[in-house]
Amino acid sequence: VQLQASGGGLVQTGGSLRLSCAASGRTFSDYVMGWFRQAPGREREAVAVIRWSGGTTYYADSVKGRFTISKDMAKNMVYLQMNSLKPEDTAVYYCAAAPRLIYSNFGVPSAYSNWGQGTLVTVSS
Repeated sequence: VQLQASGGGLVQTGGSLRLSCAASGRTFSDYVMGWFRQAPGREREAVAVIRWSGGTTYYADSVKGRFTISKDMAKNMVYLQMNSLKPEDTAVYYCAAAPRLIYSNFGVPSAYSNWGQGTLVTVSS
């Protein structure tokens, strides 16, 4: 499995960004795809997760109502639309994938076996 994240950048508070993750290497029908982030000095945390088949989603409380995860199954792409960005959203964002994950593990970084390289999101105040 190969995951390629892109779309990070510098944005002002209140702005928007869309991150993209290109997935390849196999079919993902039984996979869960997620976005995680890690800020300096902090542990990696889940941001949003989506089940490839069916579309069940999970969001961290800190991003609910502001971020939206989506997928394009034809293109093997996963997106994270980030609106109303705050300085505390500044982090390196990673996409990740895991097979046959139960919902209670959606937000657990150690449950994911496949990671892409990160893309830096910086929100200026």
